[in-house]
Amino acid sequence: MAKPRTGWRCQQCGYGAPKWLGRCPDCGEFGTFVEEAVTSASVAVSRVVVAKPIRLGDVVSTNASRTATGIPELDRVLGGGLVRGSLVLLAGEPGIGKSTLLLQAAASLSSGGSSVLYVCGEESAEQVKLRAERIGAADGIMLLPEVDAAVIEATALAERPDILIIDSVQTMVDSSLDGVAGSVGQVRACAARLMHLAKSEGMTVLVVGHVTKEGTVAGPRVLEHTVDAVLSFEGDRDHVFRIVRAAKNRFGSVSEIGVFEMGERGLVGVANPSAVLLADRAVDVPGSCVLATVEGTRPLLVEVQALVTPSYLQMPRRLAVGVDNARVLQMLAVLERRAGLVFGQHDVYVSVAGGVKIAEPAVDLALALALTSARLDRALPAGTIAFGEVGLTGELRSVRHTQPRLAEAARMGLDRVFLAAPSGGSKAPAGTRSISSVREIPGIVGS
Repeated sequence: MAKPRTGWRCQQCGYGAPKWLGRCPDCGEFGTFVEEAVTSASVAVSRVVVAKPIRLGDVVSTNASRTATGIPELDRVLGGGLVRGSLVLLAGEPGIGKSTLLLQAAASLSSGGSSVLYVCGEESAEQVKLRAERIGAADGIMLLPEVDAAVIEATALAERPDILIIDSVQTMVDSSLDGVAGSVGQVRACAARLMHLAKSEGMTVLVVGHVTKEGTVAGPRVLEHTVDAVLSFEGDRDHVFRIVRAAKNRFGSVSEIGVFEMGERGLVGVANPSAVLLADRAVDVPGSCVLATVEGTRPLLVEVQALVTPSYLQMPRRLAVGVDNARVLQMLAVLERRAGLVFGQHDVYVSVAGGVKIAEPAVDLALALALTSARLDRALPAGTIAFGEVGLTGELRSVRHTQPRLAEAARMGLDRVFLAAPSGGSKAPAGTRSISSVREIPGIVGS
């Protein structure tokens, strides 16, 4: 008999090596290599069959049929609902609400006439029943406590549900392969089986996925390239707000978000997130500025807070929550060089209230105003809102979706708007003040 061989594989990216490595040469992670059995199979030489290509003009296009989940915020992120025959991945930290949201969606779909098969690999049927009673879910959901991929596939083919929910893909095991559940090989094989099931049988499959300690989907190159849509949960478990963001969507926008609030009966969609995020905002306090951001097609108002305090350390602290720390460092450098403000002997702390993460460049102006306000210890005028991109030379650049931002500000009663000066000789919208350079910011805050 041939001696069984083993190899080592990175659990983050799937890189294989003949021996153990402390650091993965592909993704750069430390301590991620796990020993796996290597099976060698002889490949039979067969005649290659030539396939006949199809002209693009001969392909009949049909509109994708969607099924509403009954949760408006989730439907918004999905692009209008679940597409028949699609594979959707919902990823997030443990305990953030993935299973709760999918159970609520399953209850709504079941009440609407769709047959739902809920595969609970992480919990027992009794635990799922307790959660269902807490959130008021219907009893029409079919439960399957199973982790074997072959059994799940056979049961789905026998029952033929409209919606198949897998909680979670990291617990599924393909008995034809070696390796423990959650390994790269197992996740790859199980995801391929679920994709084949969705496409061949027209079954909509929802899959729960875990995230790594860095906050990315576990096995991202294995899962994200396979599924049709990736929905990621954002937000701190200690906060009541949860944000579901579409990181990938073949049937809709990739920048839509859904805002939820965690309550006693599960996750509740927030129809007016701007009002909720600004509800506890302090007025006439230095270091606070409201930002008008746009997530997908939805304008959103969030509060950017900054704290500048004298430092007793040789290297002052620079900490940011909700915004990229590199953007904060860049804004500090621009304000020092172009606006004459000195932060070298001060600790700087920046936070976006409510647990929201902002990545678009429009945060620059609001961030600069908040930092200047905190440094000068002067509050911004009441009702101030700002958005715009700041360049390294100190100039301000306009951003897209100006009108939706202004409409959201007016709806919330914020009438003092600061934005970048329009280019091309166009006039600024009525009721706004244009800023062309960060040199004007100290004068605005100090007045």
